[in-house]
Amino acid sequence: MVVEGGDDAAPPPSPPPELELFLSIGLDKRTAENALVNNKVTANLTAVIKEAGVNGCSKAIGNLLYTVATKHPANALVHRPFLVDYVVSSKIKNSAQLDAALSFLSNVGPESFSVEKFDEACGVGVDVSVEEIQSTVTAVLEENMNAILEQRYHINVGNLCGQVRKRHPWADAKIVKEVIDEKLFGILGEKTEADDKKPLKKKKEKPAKLEDQKNVVVASAPPSEEEVNPYSIFPQPEENFKVHTEIFFSDGSIWRAHNTKEILERHLKATGGKVFTRFPPEPNGYLHIGHAKAMFIDFGLAKERDGNCYLRFDDTNPEAEKQEYIDHIMEIVEWMGWKPFKVTYTSDYFQDLYNLAVELIRKGLAYVDHQTPEEIKEYREKQMNSPWRDRPIAESLKLFDDMKRGLIDEGKATLRMKQDMQSENKNMYDLIAYRIKFTPHPHAGDKWCIYPSYDYAHCIVDSLENITHSLCTLEFEIRRPSYYWLLAALGLYQPYVWEYSRLNISNTVMSKRKLNRLVTEKWVDGWDDPRLLTLAGLRRRGVSSTAINSFIRGIGITRSDNSLIRIDRLEYHIREELNKTACRTMVVLNPLKVVITNLESGSIIDLDAKMWPDAPSDDASSYYKVPFTNVVYIERTDFRLKDSKDYYGLAPGKSVLLRYAFPIKCTDVVYGDNSDTVVEIRAEYDPLKKTKPKGVLHWVAQPSPGVDPLKVEVRLFEKLFLSENPAELEDWLSDLNPQSKEVIPDALAVPALASAVLGDKFQFERLDLFVRLRVSILTITSKAGLGGNFILEFLLRLLCR
Repeated sequence: MVVEGGDDAAPPPSPPPELELFLSIGLDKRTAENALVNNKVTANLTAVIKEAGVNGCSKAIGNLLYTVATKHPANALVHRPFLVDYVVSSKIKNSAQLDAALSFLSNVGPESFSVEKFDEACGVGVDVSVEEIQSTVTAVLEENMNAILEQRYHINVGNLCGQVRKRHPWADAKIVKEVIDEKLFGILGEKTEADDKKPLKKKKEKPAKLEDQKNVVVASAPPSEEEVNPYSIFPQPEENFKVHTEIFFSDGSIWRAHNTKEILERHLKATGGKVFTRFPPEPNGYLHIGHAKAMFIDFGLAKERDGNCYLRFDDTNPEAEKQEYIDHIMEIVEWMGWKPFKVTYTSDYFQDLYNLAVELIRKGLAYVDHQTPEEIKEYREKQMNSPWRDRPIAESLKLFDDMKRGLIDEGKATLRMKQDMQSENKNMYDLIAYRIKFTPHPHAGDKWCIYPSYDYAHCIVDSLENITHSLCTLEFEIRRPSYYWLLAALGLYQPYVWEYSRLNISNTVMSKRKLNRLVTEKWVDGWDDPRLLTLAGLRRRGVSSTAINSFIRGIGITRSDNSLIRIDRLEYHIREELNKTACRTMVVLNPLKVVITNLESGSIIDLDAKMWPDAPSDDASSYYKVPFTNVVYIERTDFRLKDSKDYYGLAPGKSVLLRYAFPIKCTDVVYGDNSDTVVEIRAEYDPLKKTKPKGVLHWVAQPSPGVDPLKVEVRLFEKLFLSENPAELEDWLSDLNPQSKEVIPDALAVPALASAVLGDKFQFERLDLFVRLRVSILTITSKAGLGGNFILEFLLRLLCR
C-alpha cells in the first residue's frame, strides 16, 4: 500500500541538468521540456549553448539559438559556431535575418564563403527604425483601405505583414505586427459584435445535373514526378558533399560525416561523374521477390542515370556460401533483365580490407578481443567495455598478425572496432571487424583463415568501388552511424546511403532462414517450388520478369515500413502480362465420359477454337483445331442428377453448349455400382445449333475412334500459408496450408498441346457457377518421352468476364 505524503514517500525525481541550462537562455519551460524529449535536439541545443559561451542571455537571443539548434542545415555544420557568434553579438537580431542566414549556409555547404556576401544576404548592419516601419505600414494600409473597411477585423493581417516585409525584409516582425494592429484599431475603433462573429463561408455550388455534364471533360491530375520516374528522389553524385549523418557519442562529442571537397573531387574524377550502384546479395540461398525490388532500385537507378551497377557477391561467410547459389544469382539477375557493369566479390578486396584493419589498429580505433560470444553479449547488454579494449596498440597489431597466420584457435580472438559501448545506438557497441574461421572460401580458397564481418567490409568495399548510392532496406538504418564511423575513421570516400522499405507480401515468408528451413526440411519441393515467392519458383510457375518488375514499379520506392502487400496485387500484374501472352486451350481435370449417340463412331469433325478471346475471324494463326467425335469428356463437376434454376451445367433432359462446338442434350445416365456413381452420360448433339442453351462447358474429345485424349498431370497450387502474415507467428510452420498442392494425374487435354515445349504457358478455359469465365494459367514444366505424360503446373486463377 502506498500512503501519500507519508515519511516513506519517495522524493520527486530531480530535473535533468539540461533543463536548467535550457531555461537559462530564456526558453519557456514547455519548449525546454519538449527539447529534452528528443535526444538529437538535446545534443544539438547543448552544443549550441556551449559554442555560444553564455551562462545566460535574453529571451530573444535564446529563441534564436534554439532555432539554430533545430534548423541549422546538416551539410554546413562546420559553420555553426560562426552563426552562433553572429546571434550572440546581435549581428543577427531577428528571425527574418536568421532564416536568410540558414538558407545561405544551406546553399554554401561545408565550403568557405565570403563574409561580405553573407552579411549582405542576411541584412547584417541594416537597422530598420520604428519610424520607417510606421511609415511603410501607413502606406500599405492606405493601399488596402477598401478591403479593410469592407472586411474590418476579418482582414488578413498576415497578408498585410507580408507586404511590409517585402519593402523591409530585415524589419522586426514583432514590431511590424504591433504597428499594424495599432493602426487598424485607429481606423476601425473598438470591435463590434459583428467583428467577433466568424465570417460566413460561401456555399458550394451544386454540381451540374447529369445531362449538363455530358460535354464536360474532366482533366485527371497529372502523375507526380515520382510516379513517372521513381528514381527522381535520389541526388546527383556531385551533390555528395552534404553531411550524411551525425554520430553522437556518449561523451557529448559529435562526428559529422561528410565528404571533403578534395575527397569528392577525387571520387568524381574516378567515376567521371556517373552514378555507380551495387546489388550485393550474400550467396547463401536463392533470391526471392524481395531481391527483385533491390535489383529494380540498384540496377534501375544506374540505368535511368546512364550509370553502372555492380553485381557484388557479399561472400564474407564461407560456411554458408555455395557455388550453386552464385550460379543461380548470376542466372536470375540476367533473367530479370539486368546486366551488371562488373561482377565482383567482397573476397576480391580481402587484402585491402586487411590492410585497412591494420591502419585502424594503428589509429587506436580497433583492438583484439578475447571475450567469448556469450561474454560479448553480456557486456553489450550492460554497456560495459571489454577488459581488452585498452590494450597497447602494438599488442593488438601482433595478435592480429597471429590471427592472420593461423596461430590462434577459432573462437579465441576477434578484432573489434573501438566505437562507443555507452552509445544509445547498439550498433556502435564495438562491432566485430574480423573473426577466425578455419574454413576454405568458395572464391578465395584457403588463403585466409580470418574473415571480415559484414559491418566492417560492406561500407569499405562500397567506398573502394566508388559507389555513389548505397541503397538498402530500412532495417539497416540503425547501422548508418557505424557505416559512416568507419569510413570517417579511415578517411575514405563516403557514399550516399538511403534506406527503403522491405517488400512484405501476404501468405508467405521472405526470410532466407525460414525459406532455407522450408527447403531443407522438405516442407516444399526445393528452392524453385512454385508455392514459394523465390524468383526461381515464380519463373517455374510461368511468371515473367516483366510482370515482376511491373509489380515492383507499381508499389514504388518508399520508406513506409511494415506495410504488408496483398499477394493479389502481384497476381494482378501477372494476370495483365499473361492475358497478352498465354494462349487459351481446353483441359478437363476430372473427366466424365459423354457418348454422342446421334453421331457415327467413325466421324471426326474438326472445329476451330480461339487461342485468344478477341481472335479475328480472318486470322487463321489465332485458332487451333479441336476434333469433335462421338466420345467427349466434360468436367465431372459440370454434371448434376438434379437440375435447378441457378445451375448452368448439364443435367438429365437438359441442354448445354460445348464451347466452340454444338449444343448437346443429356438423354440417359449410366450408373456404376450404385445410383450415386455416374460413369457415363448419353447425349444427342444439335448439328444445326437450333437450341440456345445458357450453359457453356469446356470439353475434350477422343481424337479418333478408340484413341484416348492426351493425358496430362496437372499440379494445382494455392497459398502456402493460411495466415496473411505467418512470419509474425511463433509457430509459423503450423500455419502451412495442407491443401497448398494437389496433383491430378489423369487430366485430359486437346491434341494441340502435344506440340508444346517446356516452359510454354497456357490458359485453360471453363465456366463456373457464377457465369464468369475462369481461366487458369498453366505452364508446362516437364515433358516425358514418347508416350509419356505432360506435367502442367497451375499458376493462378484469372477471373474475367
